[in-house]
Amino acid sequence: MGKEESPQVTRRTTRSSSSATVATKTCDSHPLTIKDLVFGEDPISLNDLLSSFPGRRIQILELVRLLGASNSPMLPLFIYGGSSSGKTSIVLQMFRHLNRPFVYSSCRTCYSPRILFESVLNQLLLHRKDAANGYLSAKRCERPSDFVNFLREALSNVINNFKGNSGKLGTKKLVGQADGNMVYLIFDNLELVREWDKSSTILPFLFNLYDILKMPEVGLIFVSNTSPDTYYSNMGYMEPIPVYFPDYTEDDLRQIFMKNQANRKLYSSFLDVVLRPFCRITRRVDELSTAFLPLFQKYCEPLHDLGVVPNEEMKRRLFSHLQPQIAPSLNEVFKVSSQSSPAAESNKETKKKSSRRKLGVCAEIDELDFHMSTSAKYLLLSAFLASRNPATLDASLFDSMGGIDSRKRKRKSSQKSLEKKENAEQELLMKGPGTFPLERLLAIFQCLTSVAEGSIDEEEQGDEGVQGGDGGLMSDVLLQLSSLCNANFIVKGGSCPLEGSTRYRSTVCEDMALKVARSLKFPLSKYLYRR
Repeated sequence: MGKEESPQVTRRTTRSSSSATVATKTCDSHPLTIKDLVFGEDPISLNDLLSSFPGRRIQILELVRLLGASNSPMLPLFIYGGSSSGKTSIVLQMFRHLNRPFVYSSCRTCYSPRILFESVLNQLLLHRKDAANGYLSAKRCERPSDFVNFLREALSNVINNFKGNSGKLGTKKLVGQADGNMVYLIFDNLELVREWDKSSTILPFLFNLYDILKMPEVGLIFVSNTSPDTYYSNMGYMEPIPVYFPDYTEDDLRQIFMKNQANRKLYSSFLDVVLRPFCRITRRVDELSTAFLPLFQKYCEPLHDLGVVPNEEMKRRLFSHLQPQIAPSLNEVFKVSSQSSPAAESNKETKKKSSRRKLGVCAEIDELDFHMSTSAKYLLLSAFLASRNPATLDASLFDSMGGIDSRKRKRKSSQKSLEKKENAEQELLMKGPGTFPLERLLAIFQCLTSVAEGSIDEEEQGDEGVQGGDGGLMSDVLLQLSSLCNANFIVKGGSCPLEGSTRYRSTVCEDMALKVARSLKFPLSKYLYRR
């Protein structure tokens, strides 16, 4: 590693950087050995691991307990949580701490069953694609049955090599030698498998892999952004042990962003201004770091010396300089807008001014007294409709004709039917908002966003330039749902004994829902029953 002409590649430093480095050094890199199944860097202590990930002490200690001592069999693990919550990084650094061999495959880069199977086999067979072998895999594997046979053979060879090396060395341990004979298979981004053509067979196959192999020296770890409830199927398999990674708290995010800061007091004063309002919208570290970078540069513009310790007067001056930039940045967290022409911008500004003149005082009444992202508003409306509307009317309310107002009445209702309907409405009103499953909420959310995108296209059909930004409404819905639950806009109800999944209930009143709908210019009354 000290020679510049033949640098060794650090294995799995991140999910992408290491693979990119390997691809650029195919000719000069050393041949793979059994030692390449470990992390590749010096092991770290448990204290270093805990200090590297603030707010994840409970999850790290739980993973250490579940993985157990060296050579101890384990049941499959299912690690889940929101995006950018540290799941993959902690798992990889965990194996650096334990110094145990593992195979990592991401379903994002391995976007088909064949690529996923061959990725696992290439690592176990110590095979690297390069020009010498025509960038071919060690084994061509398309069927799960072939994968099981190849996998069992490759795992047996690797485990026997580890056992032979440990027997020869005895108590003596060499640098880079793996600890134990267990081999762990890590499948990351498992939720993406549901988008594959053969997902109905691949997912049960992966969960059944532990029972199919029947090898106690093999451990399986699944990493997903969605909960285990979304993977239930009719095929029986041993359910993996769930390990949940909750969203970071505000204190955890402060510790994360304060790490490796040159001027900690200056950055702490900056976080005092921006962290709390941004945490109400997202708690993803990647999105927050992207938003904070230009804001901190703007925050430091009045300063000539970045090493200065700000006093109270300086903090007020810096806050006044940054304050006009906070609200536009909050709106861009979940909306990536493209550049539009000046003519289109002037047309939009003219429309806004004319609408303000028409609405007058009503516009001020309809404005929300708190900030909420566009996707969170649509999710809040979806939860409100799911709680207020009967589930049997979803198909008719969200049909292609566009809501309840477009349905034609075949005949006039009789007085008796009207009284019966009124009594049913009063009974529903006395019962209060109903509960709904996650699947129904997501279905209504998708319908509302599709209606919104269609209305936006109709309004801006005559505008010049390219208007964009609403394509990301379906992103991070589960994160938004968690934020709305934390804010008590949506509460979790009891689990249905038949479905076995968690149910939710909206606590928003109708006036609040109408105000949110008016801020989006969404026709809520067309989709609301009993209007």
